[in-house]
Amino acid sequence: VQLVESGGGLVQAGGSLRLSCAASDPTFSSYSIGWFRQAPGKEREFVVFIGWRGMTTNYADSVKDRFTISRDNAKNTVYLQMNSLKPEDTAVYYCNARRINDYWGQGTQVTVSS
Repeated sequence: VQLVESGGGLVQAGGSLRLSCAASDPTFSSYSIGWFRQAPGKEREFVVFIGWRGMTTNYADSVKDRFTISRDNAKNTVYLQMNSLKPEDTAVYYCNARRINDYWGQGTQVTVSS
């Protein structure tokens, strides 16, 4: 499964961005999808997860009530709506697809200025 993230950029604190994770593989809808992020000098950390049917989600405490994950299986795409962004949200955001194996995208940079 090849994953392509997009939607990153530079935004001021309090602003919003929507990330997308798209796949060309028609089996994408059978994968659970997660977003992870890695800030400079830090380990990659979990952000949010969505089950393959879109009925199960799980958020890191640090993003709960600010980020929303959704998926459109007809478009083979998962979205991450990020609101009320904070400088500490600055990181490279990675999409992960998991069923039996793990697949990763190349990442998209999100920079939040104070």
